[in-house]
Amino acid sequence: MKRSLTILTFLAALPCGAALAGDDCAVPLADWQPRSAVVRLAEENGWVVRRIKIDDGCYEIKGTDREGRRIEVTVDPGTLQVIEVEYEDGGERHFREGRGRKHD
Repeated sequence: MKRSLTILTFLAALPCGAALAGDDCAVPLADWQPRSAVVRLAEENGWVVRRIKIDDGCYEIKGTDREGRRIEVTVDPGTLQVIEVEYEDGGERHFREGRGRKHD
């Protein structure tokens, strides 16, 4: 019985610990902006969206920028702040500090 309780306690704590340790975004689902807002953000920045998915608790936009370069953009689901922009050629721009910037 004690062993079962220990295992259950561990399993109950695992999702919380995993979210804090490895996820880029730890926003409760109830606080997420809708997918349509992510599409609007992409349009405002001149990005052509190929796919929007959820990765590590963040929205991830795959598509192309205004210059036609392939991009992968990580977006905070609660604030829609751009955390990172990765270009297919290996270039990156990080915006995580403070999450106070939207992509130019």
